[in-house]
Amino acid sequence: MEAKSDVQEKSYRKQYKNFYGYVLLTNPLSLSITAIFAALACVITMIIAFPIPATNGFINIGDAIVMLTGLIFGPIVGGIAGGVGSALADVFLGYFLYAPATLVIKGLEGFIVGMIANPKENASKPNIRDIVAVIMGGLIMVFGYFIYETILYGVPSALYEFFLNSLIQFGLGAVLALLITFGARKNLINNFPQVFDKVFILEGA
Repeated sequence: MEAKSDVQEKSYRKQYKNFYGYVLLTNPLSLSITAIFAALACVITMIIAFPIPATNGFINIGDAIVMLTGLIFGPIVGGIAGGVGSALADVFLGYFLYAPATLVIKGLEGFIVGMIANPKENASKPNIRDIVAVIMGGLIMVFGYFIYETILYGVPSALYEFFLNSLIQFGLGAVLALLITFGARKNLINNFPQVFDKVFILEGA
């Protein structure tokens, strides 16, 4: 006969559909967290936006929020909040041509950062996975926009923004995201288990 705790654990795991232990957006709390961080990504992207005439685009530090969300909450929340929030910023700022690409590129960025960092198993202390995660996520962003802008405007214009994306959006975003993560992630997960229980399953899927 199974122990009561084992039965409760199995019931808990069946309660929410999950992807490698990360809960899909099937409960109000995970939906709310995703919406909050999507809004945060949107606002931060809009607040600091520097137009780039060569590509009719702009440089921003919204990637810090996209990476941070993946580092703390994992790939599901990171991917959806990063993609939707950043794409909405494009729409609100009038960069409609970029919104579909941003939805995909920033969504992949947040997803990949969350998958590699894997906070449900590696949240106890800063580790090399976090650094690798933001590097890979940043590369997806930089090369994603480079390919998109090459198609739209040609290589010379795309290269101009490529270097700005690399130095500002990638570099600054990665540093900010890592600093906040290293300082806050462990305490957040330890102090608010009732929140993270609805975001990921610590013992695996």
